[in-house]
Amino acid sequence: MLRVDRWFRFGPWLLLLTLCCWVHGNHSEDAEFVTCGSVVKLLNTRHNVRLHSHDVKYGSGSGQQSVTGVESSDDANSYWTIRGKIDGACQRGEPIKCGQAVRLTHVNTGKNLHTHHFSSPLSNNQEVSAFGDNGEGDELDAWTVQCSDTLWERDDAVRFKHIGTSVYLTITGEQYSHPIRGQREVHGITSPNAHNYWKVMEGVFIKPSLQPGSGKHDEL
Repeated sequence: MLRVDRWFRFGPWLLLLTLCCWVHGNHSEDAEFVTCGSVVKLLNTRHNVRLHSHDVKYGSGSGQQSVTGVESSDDANSYWTIRGKIDGACQRGEPIKCGQAVRLTHVNTGKNLHTHHFSSPLSNNQEVSAFGDNGEGDELDAWTVQCSDTLWERDDAVRFKHIGTSVYLTITGEQYSHPIRGQREVHGITSPNAHNYWKVMEGVFIKPSLQPGSGKHDEL
C-alpha cells in the first residue's frame, strides 16, 4: 500500500494506468458500493457539473486553493480520493457507511476538500476550498456522507455535510469569469436542498478483500 506522500507523487500516473484497464459501468453484485480508497469524480445532479480543483487560489476570503464545478467529464483535475476522517479510520476497499466521516483528497494537488467561516466570492455563502499538503490538513477537512440506506451505493445521490460548520457541499449556479471562465462556484449552505446532491461518476473503485486479512483486492 502506498504511503500518502508517495501516492501524491506517483498517484496520478498510477491512476491513469489503472483507468486504461477499468471497464466503465461495471456494476456487478460485489461492486455496488463506494469504498474507502476509491478515486472518483463527483457530479452535482442539479447542475450537471463535476467537483473540481486546480492550482488557482481565491483572490479573496482565505486565499486558499479554489474549488469549482466544471462541465467537462474528462478533466483530470476532477479526481478525488475517498479517505477516512483520520488515517486508518476506514480500511482500503471497505464500503463507506451512510453517516460515516470521510475526507475527499484532490488527486493532482494533494489537498483536502475543506470549508471554514469565510464568505464565498460570488454568492456570499460559505467558502469551500482545498487545503493541506500531501493529503494532510486539519479537522475542518471532515465531511459526513448522507445517504438513504446503510451503505453508500454507487447509484445513490448523496449529500456531504461538513462536520465542523454543519453546511452542505452545494452548487447554486453562480459562474466565474477570468481566469476560470464558466466554472461554477462551490460553497457551503446550511439547508439541505436539490442543489447539494452528488453522485459518483468516472473513477477507480477498490473492491473489498476476498478474505479478511488476505490483503487482496481488485480494481474496477
